[in-house]
Amino acid sequence: MSVLRVLHLVGSAVSDFYCDLSRLYAQDCLENTANSALYEFHIAYISPDRQWRFPTSLDPGAIAAANPMSLAGAVQVLTDLEIDVTVPQMFCIPGMTQYRSLFDLLNIPYVGNSAELMALVADKARTKAVVAAAGVSVPLGEIVRRGDRTLIDFPAVLKPLNGDNSIGVTFVKDAADYDAALQKALTHSDRVLVEKFIELGREVRCGIIVKAGELVCLPLEEYALNPDTMPIRSYADKLKQNDDGSLGYAAKDSTKSWIVDTSDPVTEKVWDMAKKSHIALGCRHYSLFDFRIDPQGQPWFLEAGLYCSFAQKSVLSAMTKASGTSLDTFFENMLQNALQR
Repeated sequence: MSVLRVLHLVGSAVSDFYCDLSRLYAQDCLENTANSALYEFHIAYISPDRQWRFPTSLDPGAIAAANPMSLAGAVQVLTDLEIDVTVPQMFCIPGMTQYRSLFDLLNIPYVGNSAELMALVADKARTKAVVAAAGVSVPLGEIVRRGDRTLIDFPAVLKPLNGDNSIGVTFVKDAADYDAALQKALTHSDRVLVEKFIELGREVRCGIIVKAGELVCLPLEEYALNPDTMPIRSYADKLKQNDDGSLGYAAKDSTKSWIVDTSDPVTEKVWDMAKKSHIALGCRHYSLFDFRIDPQGQPWFLEAGLYCSFAQKSVLSAMTKASGTSLDTFFENMLQNALQR
């Protein structure tokens, strides 16, 4: 078996925040999947000025020392490198859409879902409409803009229509808190999704991987919430700012999240909805969905997070590990999925 030339596509065309987020997860992946017998890793790093760099590592010094170049220059480098497969590590909207499309044009396969699908799921309302048409339960919701009132009864949850990591998301108990929550969400998107709040029973994530053409559902991950003190997950539950200003993972332990035993009655219900969502959206390689479980045990689709960085800290990595598959095997299998397009 020849060594695969694997490109890690890192950074952001939008902001330093997304650059740091991308670098955090990509560094974890590089450190934990490197295998010189199987892979020759390369890095392409995009900065918010849309310049490309090809650093030898993701150390800030190495990035700064790398020669910045235009898209035209980067395409020539990519051609010369003869990359076999790309691992997208960009979390901004252009990174998940336009930059994936570039690799389609260059005929370089990449792991994960297509640019077209990533563009669709960036819009939470459109995503909900697609899965609802497939018979998946979704909370009642509507899109509002600046100055709009909402017809959704309170309590409700306000979300930037195209945000991630719970940035700008607010739980609104009553109408008195609506305006402030709307302004907060509008700082991240010009459209806001107002969703009817589903009373808390449980909240879980469900991952699916494609193995030999079959959908394999992974053990669920459940998150610790409290109906009075923490009714929804927040940005602080996912990421934190380190003392030096860099991004880090929020502390995770068994009191904050845990893997659900597959014998739990909720598992089969969620797996059924996740499979319907995966098929309706046209996912490939893998998928990841958030579900709210109401007090009666009914799952409700919240959103799709159709990316994986293959970091040890990634949710799909933790789920595959719980299913008995190592990160190395998971990573190798997904590379092969991309190569067998």
